[in-house]
Amino acid sequence: MNICGDAEASGSLIKQSTDRSWILKDLEATRALGRYLVQQPQRPTLLLLEGTLGAGKTSLVQGIASEMGINEPITSPTFALSQHYPQGRPPLIHMDLYRLEQQAAANELFLQEEEEALGMGAMLVVEWAERLSLQLPEAWRLKLSHRDDGGRLAKLTRSDAGNC
Repeated sequence: MNICGDAEASGSLIKQSTDRSWILKDLEATRALGRYLVQQPQRPTLLLLEGTLGAGKTSLVQGIASEMGINEPITSPTFALSQHYPQGRPPLIHMDLYRLEQQAAANELFLQEEEEALGMGAMLVVEWAERLSLQLPEAWRLKLSHRDDGGRLAKLTRSDAGNC
């Protein structure tokens, strides 16, 4: 199974009509999607997360980290901007660009962290990726949005072709 195939991460995930969209009923389903992404043979090495406050970006990263064997608490690095987890399998770099309103500053920090991630063989996950103005053809983009029923909608796309 690859990341573009069926979304069978958990019984709490409901697959949408496209094969890269999921309805997430609660935060545990959001974490389950994070675990599912890491389990895929073609898992992303660069994952850009978009969504409003409270959309579930950090919860998704918590699922990613747990699947990588990272046992320490995962919180959004809003003030630190970046958190490194070298003990993960693979290592994880978690960025949050929320406080960087100027695209130049967001781009500069991203490029520094991307270089480090490449050197470590780490997965780089970026919250508030909409702050970036860079062309990132190798990136996977996951947009999380609120639903009227209290759940979330997650839509995964590739930057390079829009398809898997």
